[in-house]
Amino acid sequence: MNYENILVSIEEKVATITINRPTKLNALNKATISDLSNAIQSLAKNDDARIIVLTGSGEKAFVAGADISEFANYTTVEGAQLAAEGQESLFDFIENLKKPVIAAVNGFALGGGLELAMACHFRIASDNAKMGLPEVTLGLIPGYGGTQRLPQLIGKGRAMELIMTAAMITAEQGKEYGLVNHVVPQEELLSFTNVIAQKIIKNAPFAIGKAIKAINANFEDGKNGFDVEIKSFGKCFGTQDFKEGTTAFLEKRKAEFTGK
Repeated sequence: MNYENILVSIEEKVATITINRPTKLNALNKATISDLSNAIQSLAKNDDARIIVLTGSGEKAFVAGADISEFANYTTVEGAQLAAEGQESLFDFIENLKKPVIAAVNGFALGGGLELAMACHFRIASDNAKMGLPEVTLGLIPGYGGTQRLPQLIGKGRAMELIMTAAMITAEQGKEYGLVNHVVPQEELLSFTNVIAQKIIKNAPFAIGKAIKAINANFEDGKNGFDVEIKSFGKCFGTQDFKEGTTAFLEKRKAEFTGK
């Protein structure tokens, strides 16, 4: 499928989605959000893709924010609708996807860009990356889940400070806060991310999907994460991957998982 604002490639079971609006520092507009949503929905059904990596084109930005020109004249109703549609079609969809989604943050990740990275299951940043939620400088607040996911990742106090001051933090600060897992030189970002992806690919896809579901349940209102874990644990016993994994362990060989 051809997309207007993103590039998609698949190699060694890793699908890489590159947000490709370099003249706009890869800013998110409606068309880009639609492209991302459609691409990820397609990859979710594609057996050739076991991992999805999100990154930005060029060396300056992952996503430098939202395209402000699109919503500068919105009403209160239109603003709420913009946030609701974006969260449902892309940000929440990524978070709850059973295939791992890794953000390879290659530069500025601001506003909606940081919110997109936070929706991914974890983040790896280049050493030149800068991250922040500057929406209050526009008279707004984060609207794509930023007020919820940032406190989950770095704690309430730090999230309050970052959002209220509109401050940017470096990649190293992000690592210290727990916002990113690893910081690497920019030229090594995608290769390092691929090494992590290949480690994940060696493991059972069904089990990984259930692990994502159980971990996320801890952060959902009305959900008992322990109950979700117990049920998900039990479901793993009914899979071919469980039989293969245990047999391979007992036979002292590497398991060959199929995701079934």
